Amino acid sequence: MYLFKEGNILLLLLLFGASTGAPRTFSVDYKNDCFQKDGEPFRYISGSIHYSRIPRVYWKDRLLKMYMAGLNAIQTYIPWNYHEETLGQYNFSGERDLQYFLQLAQDIGLLVILRPGPYICAEWEMGGLPAWLLNNKNIVLRSSDKDYLSAVDIWMGKLLPMIKPFLYQNGGPIITVQVENEYGSYFACDYNYLRHLTQLFRSHLGDEVVLFTTDGGSVGYLKCGAIQELYATVDFGPGANVTAAFEAQRHVEPRGPLVNSEFYTGWLDHWGSHHSVVSADAVAKSLNEILLKGANVNLYMFIGGTNFGYWNGANEPYAAQPTSYDYDAPLTEAGDLTKKYFAIQNVIKMYHKIPEGPIPPTTPKFAYGTVFLQKLETVSSALEKLSYSGPVKSMFPLNFIELNQALGYVLYRTTLPVNCSKPTPLSSPLNGVHDRAYVSVDGVAQGILERYKTISINITGNAGSQVDILVENMGRINYGRGINDFKGLVSNITLGADVLTGWTMYSLSIDQAVSQGLLGRSLSTNPALPAKLSLPTFYGGSFVIPDGIPDLPQDTYIKLPNWTKGQIWINGFNLGRFWPACGPQVTLFVPSNILSTAAPNNITVLELEAAPCSGGPCTVEFTDTPILDTRRSYNYKPIRRLFSKEDLL
Repeated sequence: MYLFKEGNILLLLLLFGASTGAPRTFSVDYKNDCFQKDGEPFRYISGSIHYSRIPRVYWKDRLLKMYMAGLNAIQTYIPWNYHEETLGQYNFSGERDLQYFLQLAQDIGLLVILRPGPYICAEWEMGGLPAWLLNNKNIVLRSSDKDYLSAVDIWMGKLLPMIKPFLYQNGGPIITVQVENEYGSYFACDYNYLRHLTQLFRSHLGDEVVLFTTDGGSVGYLKCGAIQELYATVDFGPGANVTAAFEAQRHVEPRGPLVNSEFYTGWLDHWGSHHSVVSADAVAKSLNEILLKGANVNLYMFIGGTNFGYWNGANEPYAAQPTSYDYDAPLTEAGDLTKKYFAIQNVIKMYHKIPEGPIPPTTPKFAYGTVFLQKLETVSSALEKLSYSGPVKSMFPLNFIELNQALGYVLYRTTLPVNCSKPTPLSSPLNGVHDRAYVSVDGVAQGILERYKTISINITGNAGSQVDILVENMGRINYGRGINDFKGLVSNITLGADVLTGWTMYSLSIDQAVSQGLLGRSLSTNPALPAKLSLPTFYGGSFVIPDGIPDLPQDTYIKLPNWTKGQIWINGFNLGRFWPACGPQVTLFVPSNILSTAAPNNITVLELEAAPCSGGPCTVEFTDTPILDTRRSYNYKPIRRLFSKEDLL
């Protein structure tokens, strides 16, 4: 009987030897200038998708569309601050379930190029680094600074063992793992730091995994970004000299596969600039040139998605990115198929077999129409509901980190020490407002201080008058030397020539207050008067989606006609920032998963400057069409030229 069982086992091994015995391998073939997968030459055509910017319910839809375009791999970042917002508290569940995302990619048939940081850039808050690192004011990020390395070691000690089972040689989809990101564009040029990361990754992931770096497509960037132990790749977009860019890679990697780790299908936006657009023809032409050389390529982005909540980043000189991260990508922010999608697919067809079968269609959108909102409370009047931690007193203002707050808003309060019957300058002489401050005196809006834009306004009031300064973190810098970006009042405020003292500060937990429905209707019966500037105020309303109509709820977009700037929540979910008065983005994407047919859908708007209410209700409008570019002329100037990063150094 024992021999019979042994025979059965032998038969199973013969039948299924590929799954039980044959090792899975992925490596760099220096002799033949290619990758090798399971002993055969391999070339990847990949696309970037950030799970943190797409609702989990749509991960499968987006990945399937990428697969049907002819991609055989995806590339994704892991934002450290998305999973460890608070020191030592990790979140890998629900919308942050990284392992589920990786498994889903594998189930669909996609390999994965993983970029786990610790720094990712990605136009993401602080480049993915957690703000609590700034508890050490002198920390040198992305360097051999011992405090920084200690935090990185702990984080990677948590993260890398989680992803090890998903490595290709372990049966998973991950074929390559990036160590750091575009380090050659950073001022530190710390080779010991890169060596430390390399040893750290090897200790957790083993010696078989292909580790790589990514830098701009010129020798200057590769000088500080590449080291011998890591395979060096480059990035560049349409219009670049493909031959020259790959020659730069060959400068540090004389043999091995050619790799463009970020081939730009579009470009990022900033508030106050036009929505970036790159033609499908330009993308297709350059992609064809890359593939003709036998190179590997990752299309950044294949779908951009959305900076929900407060997750957008910013660039220097300070300019924040908007809520939409559409990127003019082949799949829109909402996952819609575009002309660029099919242009790319047609190029890939010339080099690889495209999967057969239907492409998942563009998801339907629904225009739910106009919804009326009513005034609720001002931020100042709702302080007890918004500030769970209570007031903090200090002679001089404290920044967000000192107040144990990373994102959102903080209210700073003091009093006027003297009479200001005539307009008197309230100033931030050291440009210490990070990033935008809404100033009122005794409940009357006085003006706005803004980083690099407005460092002084005139105010009036009596001695002892209450001064409220609501400071907004508009997103930490994600690229360049300014990523150690402290928020709040980071230096003293002066009244005339005198420094203001005696501050009371309130960390605001607005998301919690909104989700718990704590904001009530305003008791004021006086009609609002038209004003260029009013107090930061909450507005609320609701709408019903009938449950008898098939296929509802559906995705939609919300438009805020004549509103100025602020934040918006639907059913407690923070959709992000709106700023139609500045543009280019006008509508915000509303995914169907946050909507309900079983109960009224609650809308909460925080208008920071001036709502379009003149004695009556305000309105927002749900539409089926996005508006990402108002096509106006703005005072703000674009921060970077297309596909160029030199001016951010």
